[in-house]
Amino acid sequence: MDCLFCKIIKGQIPSSKVYEDDMVYAFKDINPMAPVHVLIVPKMHLSGMSDITAENSAVVAHIFEVASKLAKELGISENGYRVVSNCGADAGQTVFHLHFHLLGGKKLNVEMC
Repeated sequence: MDCLFCKIIKGQIPSSKVYEDDMVYAFKDINPMAPVHVLIVPKMHLSGMSDITAENSAVVAHIFEVASKLAKELGISENGYRVVSNCGADAGQTVFHLHFHLLGGKKLNVEMC
């Protein structure tokens, strides 16, 4: 598989790791849109939201647990943060491996598109 995020998870491409456990890998975005911009990626390859099923949906719940933990550790939980997942090319998804952006550290734009 020629997936950028799979290669990052395997250590074949360097990243600034923020968190890792048996289900997810989190690292700093190389093109940050906020002072805190972390990508949280399941280690299991899922191309996007449409690949989520009853059998694998626990990873998404775990990602949100990790997002909450990281928001506290990174000092953005008190003032607020955003968790975003782009689903498909029209929504801006450029890497087709399910991932969530954790953004914070400044007042974020209220417009969602």
